[in-house]
Amino acid sequence: MTDAGPYRLRAMSRSEVDIAVRWAEAEGWNPGRVDADIFFATDPCGFLAGVLGPAPIATISAVNYGGTFGFIGFYIVDKGRRGQGYGMTLWRGAMARLGGVACVGLDGVLEQEAGYRRSGFVTAYHNRRYGGAPPRAGAAQPTVDARAVPFRLIADLDRRMFPAPREGFLAQWITAPGHRARAVVSGEGLAGLGVARPCAQGFKIGPLYAADRGTAERLIVALCDGMGGGPVFLDVPEVNAAAVALAASFGWTAAFETVRMYRGAAPVLDLPRLYGVTTFELG
Repeated sequence: MTDAGPYRLRAMSRSEVDIAVRWAEAEGWNPGRVDADIFFATDPCGFLAGVLGPAPIATISAVNYGGTFGFIGFYIVDKGRRGQGYGMTLWRGAMARLGGVACVGLDGVLEQEAGYRRSGFVTAYHNRRYGGAPPRAGAAQPTVDARAVPFRLIADLDRRMFPAPREGFLAQWITAPGHRARAVVSGEGLAGLGVARPCAQGFKIGPLYAADRGTAERLIVALCDGMGGGPVFLDVPEVNAAAVALAASFGWTAAFETVRMYRGAAPVLDLPRLYGVTTFELG
């Protein structure tokens, strides 16, 4: 109990998800401008708040992908309330919500890695955020608007890179206002997919799927050419050496790092084709 009343957990409303996004921006995580709409629609019950009085003082997302995979994000406690146990109580509530899910993932900050291990999470690999000036277009090779590609091909490719089906999320992600989605189609099918979205600072590319480094580079150039000025950011799995080398070749520097962890059997993903993570908040 406090003079503001008892601390309690509850589901967040759509408007309250904006609080989590603002806090994420203050933490330097650089969320997308329309992330909240898409995230909330993916699992409207998956955003939890720790509340004192009328307003949230802590947030977390525990998004359930069809009962087979869950993902934790937006784990933030208001700076003036940290170190008082509010975050741990909310964490336990999120874990309880995903208690029946076989595998739960997260992209955590490095300082919390040991704490996540105590909750049963195991490190899979690290992600590194690279950022810098958009590459010059030069002699750009052709790509196509991903919205013109049969959606089944996009969903099938995503399923190789993500642990669960998420067609509803994908359909919104490639068509959202301000988002730009490009694809590379070869004789063997869909060779690559990339989406760029405007963020609080510049824009991010994610996901970025590619059969090889050349395809990834083609997509990056096409996406940057359509997004205007400002810095570009790409969240790269360190285990993909070609992706790391590509980001470095643009002169981009690493500014932020997370650790991908799983509780439960780690999924088998096509990491050599995963050049950029979709989002640290929903996977």
